Amino acid sequence: MSPTSCEELFRSLRNPFHLGDDPALTQTSGWIDAWTSVPSAYAILAAGTADVVAGVDFARRHNLRLVIKGGGHSYQGTSCSADSLLIWTRRMNAVQLHDEFLPQGCAGRVERQAAVSVQAGAVWANVYGAVTTGASRYVQGGGCTTVGVAGLVQSGGFGSFSKNYGTAAAGLLEAEVVTAEGAVRIANECTNPDLFWALKGGGGGTFGAVTRLTLRTRDLPGRFGAMFGSIKASSVDAFRELVHRFVQFYRDRLCSRHWGEQVRFSPANTMSIGMVFQGLSRQQADETWQPFFQWVSATKELTWLEPQSSIDVAAASFWDAHFLQQNAPQFIVRDDRPGASPGNFAWAGDVQEAGQVIQGYKSAWLPASLLSEQGGNRLADALVASSRHWHVSLHFNKGLAGAPADAVAAARNTAMNPAALDAFALAIIAGNAAPAFPGIAGHEPDVVAGRRNAGAINRSMAALLEVVGSPASYVSESDYFERSWQQSFWGSNYARLAAIKRTSDPNGLFFVRHGVGSEEWSEDGFVKRAAP
Repeated sequence: MSPTSCEELFRSLRNPFHLGDDPALTQTSGWIDAWTSVPSAYAILAAGTADVVAGVDFARRHNLRLVIKGGGHSYQGTSCSADSLLIWTRRMNAVQLHDEFLPQGCAGRVERQAAVSVQAGAVWANVYGAVTTGASRYVQGGGCTTVGVAGLVQSGGFGSFSKNYGTAAAGLLEAEVVTAEGAVRIANECTNPDLFWALKGGGGGTFGAVTRLTLRTRDLPGRFGAMFGSIKASSVDAFRELVHRFVQFYRDRLCSRHWGEQVRFSPANTMSIGMVFQGLSRQQADETWQPFFQWVSATKELTWLEPQSSIDVAAASFWDAHFLQQNAPQFIVRDDRPGASPGNFAWAGDVQEAGQVIQGYKSAWLPASLLSEQGGNRLADALVASSRHWHVSLHFNKGLAGAPADAVAAARNTAMNPAALDAFALAIIAGNAAPAFPGIAGHEPDVVAGRRNAGAINRSMAALLEVVGSPASYVSESDYFERSWQQSFWGSNYARLAAIKRTSDPNGLFFVRHGVGSEEWSEDGFVKRAAP
């Protein structure tokens, strides 16, 4: 390969749509000391459910390691495996809107409602384009436009506005899934209800190969908005006061259905704000933040690195690629390949993850009890201590404390860790590097830097966990090296999930590392462990 073609290749790895359209690639290139993205030995380009059935039957008959890939966004490396058969659902991306959807077998038991059916290979850009831009409806999905719909729903599924609308899994009305015996099954509240529950947060690629999902849609609010700003403290003491003041402010003014996304605390004594809102006018949003911003501006030890600003747009335009290109091009990156769909765009803040090599990644649900007066002081001190080692992001839309009661109740009836229900945020501490692969000169992973940064990330999370109690994390955004993964990812739901796994897939055809039932297999899923 010439230097020019090599450089062009690695440039293309920064395009998440290119990554998704290549069966040999995944959205993450690997993880230092954990895994490297490698293509499957063979792949089935599935065009429909019958192709998925054929692939499952073939893998079962020949005792093959099977991989299911749609969006390919797994941080844990579960979208790929060497010496495996890949069922690639990327071309199965049809989206169909329903005015009155009734799940199969539910006549007389549930009401018809507006919904959208999505094939397993679709990404959220496809769905938002059809539902919100095209039909002025809302569907709860993921924040990143290139994440696969099926994988996100099966892992729980948080988006920017989950603080109001709950999780994507909680909005699932029905699924079509190919189970280990090659049967095509419908799963909903009335038909195969245990399998249906497991698919709502029990982990992708574990209970079968999902081929279609039907999700609830809702009335679209008038406008969506965002708030930005970045503040620097002149000393650690001033930074500590800033963090304490913000924790109190969040508790009193922001922990509600209206606010999502994140605030980031950094070792350079900075606090960065990138939050979204709904259900408020822009004026109301500005008024909400006014006391905090006035205090910042009046405090001599604090300066604005990025001045406070707010924006809002008609909600129907929030995922409209043409509108965003014309009115807010700084927030998006378009798919620059010749002939690419005009609806293909990624948020600018997400593009750094395309092709990334992960150096370390940890997450923890932060319980709402930490927002009490005493708990808030302890939390603020822990955030400062944590940020001495690495950047700490609090994702307020990932955690349902402050959400409406119906959103919490719906999420309670999913398989994800119940710790999310009482969490006001998911803390994420992570580091990554540009796309790299072992054995390619000039483009190999920097293992030394990766291990150094991983150590700092581990120390940062350890400082934060001093106040958390029993740690729990989000399966889609978690540590590859998590030891107590059953408890961390699923908590009290794990026993029921394990029982469903034994019933639906007794021979373990669907293997996902650190997925339900994987403790019965070797780390790579090729060898069944001897019974204890």
